[in-house]
Amino acid sequence: MAVFAYQARDATGRRVDGRQEGASRAAIVSELQSRGLSPISVRESVVSGRRRRKQLSNRRLAAAYGQLSDLLKAGVPLLRSLALVGRGKSDLRLAAAVNGIAERVSEGERLADSMRAIGGFPEIHIAMVQAGERGGFLEEVLAELSVFLEHQSERRATVIGNLIYPAILLLVGFGVVVAALVFFVPKFQDFFDGMDLPIATRLLLGMSDFITGWWPLMLAMLVAAVVGWIMVRDRPGVRRRVAIWQLKVPIMGELTRTMSVARFTRMLGTLLANGIPLLASMRISREAAGNPLLAEAIDAAVEAVGGGESLAKPLEQSGLFGEEVVEMISVGENANNLAVVLVGIARNAERKTDRLLDTMLKLMEPAMLLLLAGAVMFIFMALVVPMMSLSSQID
Repeated sequence: MAVFAYQARDATGRRVDGRQEGASRAAIVSELQSRGLSPISVRESVVSGRRRRKQLSNRRLAAAYGQLSDLLKAGVPLLRSLALVGRGKSDLRLAAAVNGIAERVSEGERLADSMRAIGGFPEIHIAMVQAGERGGFLEEVLAELSVFLEHQSERRATVIGNLIYPAILLLVGFGVVVAALVFFVPKFQDFFDGMDLPIATRLLLGMSDFITGWWPLMLAMLVAAVVGWIMVRDRPGVRRRVAIWQLKVPIMGELTRTMSVARFTRMLGTLLANGIPLLASMRISREAAGNPLLAEAIDAAVEAVGGGESLAKPLEQSGLFGEEVVEMISVGENANNLAVVLVGIARNAERKTDRLLDTMLKLMEPAMLLLLAGAVMFIFMALVVPMMSLSSQID
């Protein structure tokens, strides 16, 4: 038995959140419907009797999905395909997970249910596989997942690679400043004693006294802050406030919004192209957005579309979609080629994301250099100016 977190609407349209224990996600959906509730999302939150498996690497998953898709397209049965993929030695965790899935499939369990039971697979992957199984296009879904994850992994590797140099600059600069405040600046305390010092010098000496005298408290506060953040970061309210803050940061806000729109539109377009109904596709794509504000907008859009309205209007009201994107979605709805339009929007958004990432990374290096130079110059001037003043008085 597992515990599932659910979101649903009652007969009056009021949103109801809660947790329910059940044998499977389908059982929870049936239970909610029997209580007169319309499920919006049902996700497993706690698995009894075992620890939740750590999520598997996206790059490894991309390779496994691609191999499985190729085998199925070649006519190899699912169980045999899983056994072949499970023989891989490059990632023992993934191999163990695939072999566990194969064992459950051999007992008559569906592939998606087996993935959920084994753990380590994101819910969005499981939802897409489930849709592919029911619609008879599992090979296409796995191929799309492979391409999507590979692109995501490559982008992440590029960003991390480009961040190495700015990160080194930041660490070196921080180390230089701390070392100066701890070992160099205190030597001037006695020399400046009794002098009428400028504000910058007094501020520098105060910072040095604080760091050298209160470093245990600072370390304890830092540890407490990190532990506190780890404890609260997954709470819906905290994630929502962080998302709001991210959207307000220059460049980063536009980058976050564009990446979320790209993930959502690509996933929605892919699902629609494979014949999954709009409402079901939107519920699945909600998990791909990765942004609580966009998830709320999608929930509102699901409700509006279910009531007979168009998709473009509620998305426009969210403020997360640009006017040109909303107009393209509206045209796609009217022309009955929404899937093609959404994939096109995703491509444009991904190109825009790449440009924003390049701009942000190019700005970071000179910004780090200027910050380091400014800190060193501040320390130098704060120490030199009083000595120059004293020298002029002696002359």
